[in-house]
Amino acid sequence: MTDNKISIERELHSKSAKIIWALMSTPEGLSKWFADDVKREGDLFVFTWGNSWSSHETRTASMLERKEQEYIRLRWSEEEYADTYFELRIAKSDITGDYILMITDFAPDGDTDSLEDLWDANMDTLHRSTGL
Repeated sequence: MTDNKISIERELHSKSAKIIWALMSTPEGLSKWFADDVKREGDLFVFTWGNSWSSHETRTASMLERKEQEYIRLRWSEEEYADTYFELRIAKSDITGDYILMITDFAPDGDTDSLEDLWDANMDTLHRSTGL
């Protein structure tokens, strides 16, 4: 049994792959929009939401694949299905010349809408914190 695959695409107001790549592949970049704090230990990313001194959630993801300035694919450590992951990929729009962030993730039955809402909130945070 596997989760339902979801795909989300959002155009970013940037013509710089280098800037977008830093936002989606480095702890500093991810902490601007994805989690409150991000640490990297080799191929492991540790994500924390909330304040470490009070109520918070911490999850660890291992990096499965990465191609510089193209995509990064991670799997949550506690994920029960081996074929699930989340991926952040960039592509350039032929029409506008801006970059598009393509998100692939997996949600259990009944949770697809809430996961899409979570990614929408993350994208809103990315836009507010960076202007992209």
